[in-house]
Amino acid sequence: MTLVTADLSISLDGYVTGPRPSRAAPLGRGGERLHEWVHRLDSWRDPSAASGGGGGPDADVLAERAEGVGAVIMGGRMFAHGGAPWGEEPPFRVPVLVLDRTPREPLRRGRTLFRFVTGGPAEALAEARRHSGDGKIAVAGGALTVRRFLLAGLVDDLQLHLVPILLGGGTRLFDGPVPEGIRLEQTRVIGSPTVTHLRYLVRR
Repeated sequence: MTLVTADLSISLDGYVTGPRPSRAAPLGRGGERLHEWVHRLDSWRDPSAASGGGGGPDADVLAERAEGVGAVIMGGRMFAHGGAPWGEEPPFRVPVLVLDRTPREPLRRGRTLFRFVTGGPAEALAEARRHSGDGKIAVAGGALTVRRFLLAGLVDDLQLHLVPILLGGGTRLFDGPVPEGIRLEQTRVIGSPTVTHLRYLVRR
């Protein structure tokens, strides 16, 4: 069965965006600090980079998560906030299924093809399976999309990248009631000076 993964950077006080997001600052005030550990890595700037100043355990975690991904799912807000969208060469390079309310024609940017799904998480996952081959399916975000997939029991493996900052507000991944029967089994902890990577198997 295809493995469905989800990854999010999260602050010590539980937020995946900062307060007061806007078009100019989609991650809210201070929210971009959640992803500084990624943006400094050679493997993020250039997936073909094998070594360099941005190596170490963080690069290993990022490379592991990217390995074997055959399709990506994201929410419409994350797609829109990517900008134009996501430049001329987005980092995905596999089909991306975008949850959207309005039907749209597929959109190609470089080696990435964005397809738009209006039927919710189950339909997006079924469509992703058709495009992923034997590869993993990564639920990229944002927080509300990952939460929807988790609560629907559609995620197998969750990884939270705990960044030692306090945002004081914003969007939480875990907010409000959750269905009974969903359990997180911690399977790994990897630390570095800038972030702690927490990996969980999602039990249902």
